[in-house]
Amino acid sequence: MTEKALALLSDRFSLEEVPAGEFAALKIRGMRFTVRAYEAKGLGHVSVLQAKGFFGWMHMDTLIVDPLEKDLPLFSCDRVHAFGRELLLGELYDTLLTPRPFDSIAAVRAAFSDLKDSDRGTHWYDSIRLPESFAKTGKKADVPRLEQLEERFLAAYLAATPEEPCDPAAKKAKAAVYVDGLLENGGPSTDVFLKALGREKTEALFRRVLFGTGI
Repeated sequence: MTEKALALLSDRFSLEEVPAGEFAALKIRGMRFTVRAYEAKGLGHVSVLQAKGFFGWMHMDTLIVDPLEKDLPLFSCDRVHAFGRELLLGELYDTLLTPRPFDSIAAVRAAFSDLKDSDRGTHWYDSIRLPESFAKTGKKADVPRLEQLEERFLAAYLAATPEEPCDPAAKKAKAAVYVDGLLENGGPSTDVFLKALGREKTEALFRRVLFGTGI
């Protein structure tokens, strides 16, 4: 699905790859990670993180869109296959300069209400996660529906892009609050990188490569 997502993005915005340097390939706790980052001209920063391990029994694909040039929420989509179980997280975080509803994205979520919700637990960022977000779980038979949801979620997000640009400095500052919050308070993926790479390298990975909020 990752390549299809990048194709959807490139249909609207020109993607220019940004070197990921030492983070392009990582091995952490038996998992092999590959990381790519892009500048989406007129939109912002895009990154893809993929991981495989445990003899193919576990793999994960993450797409992040940090819209530093448009007033959209920060977009994160995680697809996880682990030992026969499927998990899809579609999350929007409030980095908006001007709050507004996203009814078309909410409609996509509603159209897939037949898929089982997954309990995400409680996290520090719950207060800034928008209500259009979702967490779905399933088995192999649910894969086609999960893939449809993933594609339509991204398509609806891109369709909500405002025509006019926003203040990039103000937008980066809003996004940095979320990224700094991850580094300070942690999260399921953040904690893995902090433990394996240490504070300094994890900060560089997150700010420079994954979210594009700093050098």
